[in-house]
Amino acid sequence: NTTIAMSETYDFLFKFLVIGNAGTGKSCLLHQFIEKRCKLCSIDFKDDSNHTIGVEFGSKIINVVNKYVKLQIWDTAGQERFRSVTRSYYRGAAGALLVYDITSRETYNALTNWLTDARMLASQNIVIILCGNKKDLDADREVTFLEASRFAQENELMFLETSALTGENVEEAFVQCARKILNKIESGELDPERMGSGIQYGDAALRQLRSPRRGQAESAQECGC
Repeated sequence: NTTIAMSETYDFLFKFLVIGNAGTGKSCLLHQFIEKRCKLCSIDFKDDSNHTIGVEFGSKIINVVNKYVKLQIWDTAGQERFRSVTRSYYRGAAGALLVYDITSRETYNALTNWLTDARMLASQNIVIILCGNKKDLDADREVTFLEASRFAQENELMFLETSALTGENVEEAFVQCARKILNKIESGELDPERMGSGIQYGDAALRQLRSPRRGQAESAQECGC
């Protein structure tokens, strides 16, 4: 089917993580981004039985600065008892959404531990965006925008407040992260061919890479010298 084949054509593939404490709405962010709706929005996030067990996975192709980028997104469980399992998925991640709940000081206080894990276990140059989720519950806020913004600045993170329920800033969070990775590739700071970079060339990019070489080979064959 030509339509399916075209829809799977992309320039780059990036491995992404969604990390943070249980109950911050990580799975809902993933579903909102991929399906434009929050499957879990009716769930009480304080109910431990409804949390992700181990890891959830999703993927989506987005257009970023005229490049088609396929995001492979691993949504990790937030409870401590799953940390040893979820840490194994960190390896080779190019980008991450570090999520806290703006109505929960506890989830904000845990950010440093999650950040340390990501930088130790994923790729050295992992690009991370801090997401203050549940922006729609502003009346119950326990963490101010300014405080989180300072934390992001001090730790060289991008920062957005999001609502997985309404969809506000959800796509923007993934796009901003992907755009920064693309900028690093273009500047030479990131090498997609380096093992563990969390980046792969897609079919479209590989064709562009090969075509100049093919042209050079043909010129060499034509040359009679």
